[in-house]
Amino acid sequence: MAFRPLRQEYLQMPVVTRAYTTACVLTTIAVQLDLVSPFQLYFNPIVIVQQYQIWRLVTTFLYFGTFGFNFFFNIIFTYKYCRMLEEGSFRGKTADFVMMFIFGAVCMVFFAFFVNLLFLGHALTLMLVYVWSRRTPFVRMNFFGLLNFNAPLLPWVLLGFSVLIGNVIWVDLIGMAVGHMYYFAEDVFPNQRGGFRIIKTPNILKKLFDEHPEDPNYAPLPEDRPGGFAWGRGADAQ
Repeated sequence: MAFRPLRQEYLQMPVVTRAYTTACVLTTIAVQLDLVSPFQLYFNPIVIVQQYQIWRLVTTFLYFGTFGFNFFFNIIFTYKYCRMLEEGSFRGKTADFVMMFIFGAVCMVFFAFFVNLLFLGHALTLMLVYVWSRRTPFVRMNFFGLLNFNAPLLPWVLLGFSVLIGNVIWVDLIGMAVGHMYYFAEDVFPNQRGGFRIIKTPNILKKLFDEHPEDPNYAPLPEDRPGGFAWGRGADAQ
């Protein structure tokens, strides 16, 4: 049955990627079925502070819009780059990966107080893409069969694509800015003379995520060359 390989693939996803993408999909389904309204999910600092609707600090990252091109584009990118980070540079460091999500979410919520943004899921996706691209600088990318470039240019290509389709570019810019902040704090500053790690993962996260034996049957995402999205082309574009 086709369901069995799909279920097996789902269960083989690393824990953070599985949890976040599942939450995004379920949130969208709930909106489609009119179980909840987007007006109950978006970031609104006034009702968060005055009416204690704290859940908006989370749900603003879970809704990518109704089912359509924008949703599928975002969820594919989120799944792909979240998984490659978790299976790549964060392999065996799930607590640090969760800490990256927390750092990104806090920074984006802070910026959202000054920029009128309702949903921040796309910004979080751009942060994931940015960090992955800076940690894999020599991977060659292809975008819709039109552009060939190295991975660090991918966030800028996505920014240009957002401009073309009429999206608000502030979301992309905030995601890229926060991604650069994380990259600088984790990969650049600690390697400078007198540098140190700015972002430190609390012990409680390490106990929750990193003190479990690794599943010997775990199968990572098969990628000959990670990041090879063959947008509009065949396997040679990977």
